[in-house]
Amino acid sequence: MDEEYDVIVLGTGLTECILSGLLSVDGKKVLHLDRNSYYGAESASLNLTQVYERFRNGQTPPEGLGRDRDWNIDLIPKFMMANGEIVKFLTHTDVTRYLEFKQIAGSFVYSNKRISKVPANELEALSSPLMGIFEKRRMKKFLEWVQKYNVADPSTHQGIDINRVSMRDAFKSFGLSESTQEFIGHAMALHLDDGYLDQTARDTVEKVRLYAGSVLRYGKSPYIYPLYGLGDLPQAFARLSAVYGGTYMLNTDAQEFLYDDQGKIVGIKTAEGTARAKQVICDPSYAPAKVKKVGSVVRAICLLDHPIPNIGDIDSVQIVIPQKQIGRQHDVYIACVSADHMVCPKDSYLAIVSTIVETDKPAEMEIIEGLKLLGPIKEKFVSVSPLEVPIEDGTNDQVFISRSYDATSHFETVCDDVHDLWKRITGEPLVLKKKDPQV
Repeated sequence: MDEEYDVIVLGTGLTECILSGLLSVDGKKVLHLDRNSYYGAESASLNLTQVYERFRNGQTPPEGLGRDRDWNIDLIPKFMMANGEIVKFLTHTDVTRYLEFKQIAGSFVYSNKRISKVPANELEALSSPLMGIFEKRRMKKFLEWVQKYNVADPSTHQGIDINRVSMRDAFKSFGLSESTQEFIGHAMALHLDDGYLDQTARDTVEKVRLYAGSVLRYGKSPYIYPLYGLGDLPQAFARLSAVYGGTYMLNTDAQEFLYDDQGKIVGIKTAEGTARAKQVICDPSYAPAKVKKVGSVVRAICLLDHPIPNIGDIDSVQIVIPQKQIGRQHDVYIACVSADHMVCPKDSYLAIVSTIVETDKPAEMEIIEGLKLLGPIKEKFVSVSPLEVPIEDGTNDQVFISRSYDATSHFETVCDDVHDLWKRITGEPLVLKKKDPQV
């Protein structure tokens, strides 16, 4: 323990483990600690006993729920876009050799009091129940424009400069209705709220392209998910770090941060001794005085003995409920996986409903519209977590703090945080080599 390191990482959440792995591959000497006895921190996967210990004060799980080892329950469920940034992290580092993946069977949106498949291409747009015949044609033209758009070729622009025109005006150019704009912005581009409408169109165009390209990769939906749950992801990056010389210690907390006369970090003190480093990366729980709360996320882990109704007999799904459909300011997300993903016993399903807390009502009321879509619920665990962000960017004291995991059921915002942290830590943008994902 009493050694000098390049970087000390505190907490084995996914964000921290990705950074630890990437820094180790980059030749840095990394010490990685976690106060818990398991990997994953807030992004861990727990068995049934651990879930009851966490949410039910140590009650014993009912026998009817099956064997303990058959359950791998994500505390923060998220799916991966098949062509998304998280897959690039996995393939760039060869972490895929530690993991197996399965496709998520469907991507749906709640609109006009019904659940409908999100159209991912021109053909699906023409058959979608979300739109009337004339709107379908407009949607088809919009998707064709998105796919063909080339910044260097003005003939593909149709008079729209995506670096200057707002997304609101881009939608207007195609005459798309508000409801069509809604599912494009929230269920395809995966924006958290409507703020994107007044930003330049480039970000949304790229995100819709990513969605459509990810669907093309495997068909059905754009999402994939690791067998045995997300808890294996942090461990896979931890193994990567260890291969490149990283040191890992569980059950070890940072008792104190140590600074020099200029206020820069020089190390941490633990029960095992002092470790020295000129940079520290941690999640918000390790530096509560350096973060601020910007909201709360409510999540309900629901155990089901049936698939979610009204989506066909499929084993897994993401459903986005856009904010305006239920009179809210933030979307509600539903992620559902099953025994086919090795996370629960045969004929069981795991659904997690999440959103941002907006009122002082009981937390469950925030997600009630999502819970209603699940049908009968066998068991339910509701929790509220603070949404915390660093007060400073870390360049002054060299303590770099990640953001809390948000309510979304996908990884794109986690990847944004990794990129942001990497640039602050190294002073350089994170550039990943392009490899073909073998997942």
